Amino acid sequence: MESRYYLRTLGTVTSLLMLIALLGCQKKTPVKQVSIEQSSVSFSEKNLSHLKSEWPGWRGPDQSGVAGEADTPTHWSETENVKWRVDVPGRGNASPVIVNNRIYLATADDSAQKQKIVAFDITDGSQLWSTTVNEGGFPSSGQMHPKSTHANGTVLCDGTRVITASLHHEKITAYALNVETGKIIWTQELGAFNSKFGYAPSPVLYNSFVIFACDNHGGGYLCALDTESGELAWRVERPLASTYSSPRIANVGGKDQLLISGGEKIISYDPRTGKENWQTPGTADATCGTVVVAKDLIIASGGYPQSQTIALDSAGQKQWEVKTKLYEPSLITVGDTLFGITDKGIAYCWDVTTGAEQWKERLGGNFSASPVAVGDTIYVSNLEGQTFVFKANPSSFQQISVNRLGTDCYASPAVYDGNIYLRIGTGNGQSRQEELVCLSRQPSGNSSQN
Repeated sequence: MESRYYLRTLGTVTSLLMLIALLGCQKKTPVKQVSIEQSSVSFSEKNLSHLKSEWPGWRGPDQSGVAGEADTPTHWSETENVKWRVDVPGRGNASPVIVNNRIYLATADDSAQKQKIVAFDITDGSQLWSTTVNEGGFPSSGQMHPKSTHANGTVLCDGTRVITASLHHEKITAYALNVETGKIIWTQELGAFNSKFGYAPSPVLYNSFVIFACDNHGGGYLCALDTESGELAWRVERPLASTYSSPRIANVGGKDQLLISGGEKIISYDPRTGKENWQTPGTADATCGTVVVAKDLIIASGGYPQSQTIALDSAGQKQWEVKTKLYEPSLITVGDTLFGITDKGIAYCWDVTTGAEQWKERLGGNFSASPVAVGDTIYVSNLEGQTFVFKANPSSFQQISVNRLGTDCYASPAVYDGNIYLRIGTGNGQSRQEELVCLSRQPSGNSSQN
């Protein structure tokens, strides 16, 4: 009996020592907070209405993943309804961004350790320019998730600049490029970054500011830069956690709120100043999905290791929760209905107001990409290159089609002018090649690869 007790005690002590050693190996970097009062940057209102008909950043014009009514294709194959498809240099999980008939895409050449932004012509997919924003300093393979890339975050375009942020040399650095030429306009170091699985969030535009999330277990932070100059407007410390969600700005409760999950919390900030409005326990330590908003409710899901989807009111008070998690794919709302697809391919439908489950259906395969909605139709791609198309119907699951293109799909689709744009992979291993594909009901007949 005593020997068994001794062994159990020894095992517990050994586990604690291993945990302490692991934590001790994590590099901590104190975050230097900067208030809007301390910086030399002034906030100004900007008319961004010209972006409402574009797809200017992650999840579209308002970060919801919802496009307006359009006659987008619902069926396609390797040739059917393919307007054009072109090779993409390198590798990345970033989604396409489309403004003023140009497509912008972040990508990375792993062997040369180069991070790039590439511009394509929307008419035929021809490459307009390619700019290397960084060379060298990539995290080691032990600091990256197997599914992660060195170009995870979707770029942002305001019509004048393409803005992005990259992880290299143990730091996050932001860049702004000229939309016409690809020339780098400004560069700004945001802060240190201790990578566990890589860097994933996409920037968000708010009037004259562009805002970046840089959560990591070495010392997370949220910061805003002036879009014109790249100067730091404010930077605030975040919970100490490796989490991957992009920030979301939405008008909830009559005011603009900067919303983000992760670190076992949902937190609301003032996007003008970075000052915290409120915080509420919820979701998980690590989340990937972007917050969605409907009927003045803020809804978030996570993640790892906890399992929770939660709805809050505009002041952060919990309204409902379910013990279902969506880790990588973001939620989406259409009307009064909330939809989500889990990493393991189960589609859920909930009532937005109450959280009551309306239906669930196994789609098949595993998912990293987030869904988009066009009118009352939802599109979502799995890791095997299948895109599921179904009705946003609260009564029952109504599948329209399942369409395969390529051999894999990690990136979420973009929707623009009645067309769907997919970033896919074809082939495996060393022969794998990424492609950008334009799907249209009126293909031009040019479906060849460049």
